[in-house]
Amino acid sequence: MLWVDKYRPKTLDQVIVHQDIAQNLKKLVPPPIYSFLLLSAFAFLWALWFWQKTLIMALLRQIFGTSAEKVKVENRTWKIDAGSRTIDLELTTLSSTNHVELSPSDVGFQDRYIVQEIIKEMAKNRLIDTKGRKGYKVLVLNEVDKLSREAQHSLRRTMEKYSTSCRLILCCNSSSKVTEAIRSRCLNVRINAPKEEQIVKVLEFIGKKEGLQLPPGFAARVADKSNRSLRRAILSLETCRVQQYPFTSNQAIPPMDWEEYVSEISADIMREQSPKRLFQVRGKLYELLINCIPPEIVLKRLLSELLKKLDEELKHEVCHWAAYYEHRMRLGQKAIFHLEAFVAKFMSIYKGFLIATFG
Repeated sequence: MLWVDKYRPKTLDQVIVHQDIAQNLKKLVPPPIYSFLLLSAFAFLWALWFWQKTLIMALLRQIFGTSAEKVKVENRTWKIDAGSRTIDLELTTLSSTNHVELSPSDVGFQDRYIVQEIIKEMAKNRLIDTKGRKGYKVLVLNEVDKLSREAQHSLRRTMEKYSTSCRLILCCNSSSKVTEAIRSRCLNVRINAPKEEQIVKVLEFIGKKEGLQLPPGFAARVADKSNRSLRRAILSLETCRVQQYPFTSNQAIPPMDWEEYVSEISADIMREQSPKRLFQVRGKLYELLINCIPPEIVLKRLLSELLKKLDEELKHEVCHWAAYYEHRMRLGQKAIFHLEAFVAKFMSIYKGFLIATFG
């Protein structure tokens, strides 16, 4: 088992980072739990998604006990009556006896139907506890900030209607993209990136549990390379353990595999600007996306790698177009189109620069 899973906090009392948030969540455990909870994190910190899930699972275990750990993955299909026609919507859910987790934004512009049908279904199938009292299920909705406006309005209405029979935990990266109507009905919890000294504390804890000798400053170097991502820091420490042990004070901290892959893509772009090379780059970008690397992260990393190789006079224009295509990517549905468009635009700019400079 990977250390990142082995040492993942199982209860709120085991949380080392964000202990204040964990203790505040613990106060929600005695019934009645707060009806609606909104957890948000900085949008650019992809790894905070992992920490959101850690806190949510710890909270569910605190409420329901070990039954919250017995989860199953299902590909469920709902038949939705959409006026003059019936549509089938398929969605992957993660569920236990007491909770259901899903991402309605996965179905695109039809997300409002999922929001309405799932919550209605949960409200109708209300749990009965051992004493014969009516209980409730918890619904965890991921990426609420990516829901369409229609879906968010539907969510607000169903929240009001079924507030006595179900509890909602909403996760998002940017709470500013969640409507005020929803935010005002939730207990808002903002999760910041952990400080480097907090990450060092966790790494030293894991090292002690694994019986490792960490050279002075080694954990701090791993934390510095992690970009304030606890998950990445733990994975890097385990990678270093596999590559070389005992550790040395000047041991290299390896980058993530996907980061090296993006570096290769940037090198390919700089070497040749042609339709053939664009087609090859598109395939590599698609490879990153199907391996669940968020497109926004791919674009930002690619831009960072390209800027290292550019003259100063081109950097402003390239950054402008990166921001342009990032905005379009957030509005659209197919991220690969916008990533490819950015690469094509960069190739055009860079090739024009080379022709003007060297003839």
